[in-house]
Amino acid sequence: MKIIVTISRIFVGILFIISGLIKLNDPVGFSFKLEEYFSPGVLDLGFLMPYALALAIFLVILEVLLGVLLLLGYQRKITIWSLLAMIVFFTFLTFYSAYFNKVTDCGCFGDAVKLTPWESFTKDVVLLIFIIILLLGKRFIKPLFRPRTSRIVMVISLFICGLFVNYVINHLPWIDFRPYKIGASIPDGMTVPADAPKAIFEYAWTFDVQGEETTIVTIGEYPTVDGTFLEVETTEIQKGYEPPIHDFTIEQNGEDFSETLLQEEDLVMVIAYDLAKSNFEVYNELKKATDRAIAQGFKVIGMSASNEEWSSKAINEFKLNFPFYFTDETTLKTIVRSNPGVLVLKKGIIIQKVHYNDMDELTFNN
Repeated sequence: MKIIVTISRIFVGILFIISGLIKLNDPVGFSFKLEEYFSPGVLDLGFLMPYALALAIFLVILEVLLGVLLLLGYQRKITIWSLLAMIVFFTFLTFYSAYFNKVTDCGCFGDAVKLTPWESFTKDVVLLIFIIILLLGKRFIKPLFRPRTSRIVMVISLFICGLFVNYVINHLPWIDFRPYKIGASIPDGMTVPADAPKAIFEYAWTFDVQGEETTIVTIGEYPTVDGTFLEVETTEIQKGYEPPIHDFTIEQNGEDFSETLLQEEDLVMVIAYDLAKSNFEVYNELKKATDRAIAQGFKVIGMSASNEEWSSKAINEFKLNFPFYFTDETTLKTIVRSNPGVLVLKKGIIIQKVHYNDMDELTFNN
């Protein structure tokens, strides 16, 4: 039992630290995931929406600290019960997502490791088993250091987490796991290789054969049946290849200009996924930066999911010298964790990407 508890302690502690640090690298992204859970179509907890970022920061720092405390063996009773409460909470969320197919990615490991809802639920069940083992064998969990040393390690861990989360919120994630990272080609990311696996669908055809309903299952072909066709149900039994960048469009008046604009030699994208929530305090600096880009011969465009009323208001109020195009909000949130944020591209390749706090770092070299 002592060996089993020790293995469980190391496994759970390290996994909680890794999972927490990955999400701590991108707390804004994790807050978007919490907003999905709080939305009317899922848990309908709209009153928590304004606190999504604060909750995200609290949960990921707690996740890291609990992993550290478990490895230290400090305050084992409080630590294990807190781990149990957290994993029960996450297990409920992942089961809900998987069973009702509400949130297709739990965000357990941010954008670094994508898990399906059922994979996430399975992972949480395994962790739950390990934590129950820790609960039953907590007498075998011995402290690594004296209490004073453990407290110092805990405080240092908390201090480092605080510094790190402050940096990534006021700038951008330290490591960018998304397909829109610097150096990535958006056109290449949208391409489907010729030899990519295709999706396979199963079709359940229902016919009326002499007054009785008969169902025949095929992998696509229409069955030969001496009866009257009633309905068909389609089920995807094998997923096809999905390019890392999808649902990316740059629309205006219903027309998609993405293919043309991504061929521009010098292009600046101003990303503001929701102009109603955008930080307008920095728009004067944004105008200076974009005017400088235009003077250097760059084409500048705005990209937002907001309607024309909001885009016109921003253009008129701040005298912006570029038009806004429509793009899906989720796509824009994925591109840059800043509202607004700025990208510099050369023929669709992302050369620079900055938070609105770092616009002074932009360089426009032809």
